[in-house]
Amino acid sequence: MAMAKKILIVDDSRTIRQQVGFTLSKEGFEVVEAEDGQDGLNKLQATPDISMIISDVNMPNMDGLVMIESIRKIEQFKFIPIIMLTTESSGDKVERAKKAGASGWLVKPFNPEQLVGAVKKLAR
Repeated sequence: MAMAKKILIVDDSRTIRQQVGFTLSKEGFEVVEAEDGQDGLNKLQATPDISMIISDVNMPNMDGLVMIESIRKIEQFKFIPIIMLTTESSGDKVERAKKAGASGWLVKPFNPEQLVGAVKKLAR
């Protein structure tokens, strides 16, 4: 049996982490949770077989954009897919996220089918 793909969920809201985690677990993905960008970076480095990251933008300690920029500087994670899941839909934030290296953007409240579709398409 193939190993379940691991998805890292980075969000300072436990509720969102649980919702996303539940949605993805039902689809057979394994979920790793982190509560902010710094935690996300640490978890990624501790779990190098993560297939994909779903991250909030606005978080304490280190926000999602800084986290993406930091991840993209690490050779082994240069191309890991990262979806931003956020209440932010302002054009400049989306632009910054794209520049930083985000692969996609979903707005909260998220649609589970849309989320699963994006993950299945992008998870490597």
